[in-house]
Amino acid sequence: AYLEELLTVLNLKDRRKHLPSQLSGGQQQRVAIGRALMTRPSLILADEPTGNLDTQNTSEVIALLKETSRKYEQTILMITHNRSIAQTADRVLQVSDGYLTDFGRCRE
Repeated sequence: AYLEELLTVLNLKDRRKHLPSQLSGGQQQRVAIGRALMTRPSLILADEPTGNLDTQNTSEVIALLKETSRKYEQTILMITHNRSIAQTADRVLQVSDGYLTDFGRCRE
């Protein structure tokens, strides 16, 4: 039942039986997110989750991560060089030359 729910949330229900080569980049990224969510972790580590995606798929993946983190009560720790993506986060920590330089502020 949880798998069916995830496939619906990820908008992949009709692609369930497809091979990776038959999926778009955005769909492949959503599959990766689904695999991470399947074990119901309380923390998801996402290293540049939109690094290879176009603007449209980037927006969809970020919206999906935010939606699922709220729905399944999960924390997402995301690494990104994209400032516009970072600005959508609840809290941004900045690292410069290997040192944590800004602890950021929590959004209310």
